[in-house]
Amino acid sequence: MSEEKSQAEVLKEKLTYNAKNAWEQGKNEISEAFDLCELYKEYLDKGKTEREFAATVEKELVKNGFENLQNLMDQRKKLNKGDKVYYINKHKAVACAIIGEKPIADGINMVGAHIDSPRLDIKQNPLYEDSGLVLLKTHYYGGIKKYQWVAIPYSLHGVVVKADGSKVEISIGEGENDPVFTITDLLPHLAQDQMQKKATEVVSGEGLNLLIGSQPYDDKKVKDKIKLNILKILNEKYGMIEEDFLSAELEVVPAFKAKDIGLDRSMIGAYGQDDRVCAFTCVKAMLDAQPGERTALCILTDKEEIGSTGNTGAQSNFLRSFISKLIYLTTENYSDLLLNLCLEKSFMLSADVNPGVDPSYQEVFEKRNASYLGNGVVVQKYTGSRGKYEASDASAEVMGLIRKLFNENGIVWHTAELGKVDQGGGGTIAQYVANLGVEVLDCGVPILSMHSPVEITSKIDVYMCYKAMKVFLESNLA
Repeated sequence: MSEEKSQAEVLKEKLTYNAKNAWEQGKNEISEAFDLCELYKEYLDKGKTEREFAATVEKELVKNGFENLQNLMDQRKKLNKGDKVYYINKHKAVACAIIGEKPIADGINMVGAHIDSPRLDIKQNPLYEDSGLVLLKTHYYGGIKKYQWVAIPYSLHGVVVKADGSKVEISIGEGENDPVFTITDLLPHLAQDQMQKKATEVVSGEGLNLLIGSQPYDDKKVKDKIKLNILKILNEKYGMIEEDFLSAELEVVPAFKAKDIGLDRSMIGAYGQDDRVCAFTCVKAMLDAQPGERTALCILTDKEEIGSTGNTGAQSNFLRSFISKLIYLTTENYSDLLLNLCLEKSFMLSADVNPGVDPSYQEVFEKRNASYLGNGVVVQKYTGSRGKYEASDASAEVMGLIRKLFNENGIVWHTAELGKVDQGGGGTIAQYVANLGVEVLDCGVPILSMHSPVEITSKIDVYMCYKAMKVFLESNLA
């Protein structure tokens, strides 16, 4: 029989705060977490680029009864409670909504994530032959450690728009019998000078050249015979000529499949989990959410890794445009006033990953205010760098609402910031949505090896993030 707790122990339990381990708190949900992550791994393998992920999401939305908002706009068809709609922005960003009972001008519940990830983009004039090999020039996208991106297998994804305007989709390296590509590295025997360089200079940006061939075309009279042979293969398979590279978007991504990590299979290792882990949990929450008092909305944007710029990024007019269309189809007299009222009364969970404490690199974290794999979804009151520059700093009232909501619904969560104050930092889409007047709070999944070819998440954290997003979307925060 257990001993009765002392008064001090009872008081300590009541007054002190300690983050909880989600594996221990959610024992009854572990099997659900593992099942959910099998589906998540399928999303990762199908959607290695923003275009592919958007297409994967669209298929799931249609399968679950979401209608294309543009079609409804063309028909001037009014929306009612429970109606489900979506919109794809230029193949690279997604918005979807479930119409609630209250007028949209009374505010909506939003979740948002980004679906682009660090990678290597093929340059516009990339193909060249040198020293008996043919390579493609690349330009890295987003913040990467360049030395991590050599000597591993790659696949090639994207689209090519040909001279006649036709578009060809390309995916090479994912099939069981597909060839893969790689970027070479210098052997240690000759790397004395290389090893003296700073980590940022060990591999240069212009040194990230993709190796794609070595067999020459059988004609002694032709110069650059290996390059010609590669062009012949591309022409036979895709109808391409070299000039078509000028109007192409081709991305180089790791050829690995999403895999379980650990003997206990408790983690997932995969490329692109920043931020497709949050994009997946947001989408799954939308698919499973029941219509509520407030309209529920999910937005997945592009270009976050380079500042959320462009017409598919969070700084674009995409979110405002989508909401304005919802208002137009749910009210008799549309006006910008209704749009502004909606934004001012809306609430968003900006879903993005946060670095988990890595036992091998503990010195960069302030461990009282850090995220940990296995501790559930992580809430960040602010992001930004050093003095909170370029951060969305949520108010105490916002934190209080989410704290109450999560605690009352069995969401295992903890709070964190992005490393030690003077160590560095980073931002999310939160600041750009907050600029519209929306109440925004960062909330996502802890991750190890962020921006590397293989990022690591905990299955229980993925599940808790899904559960948190679903509870939030269905809630009435007014």
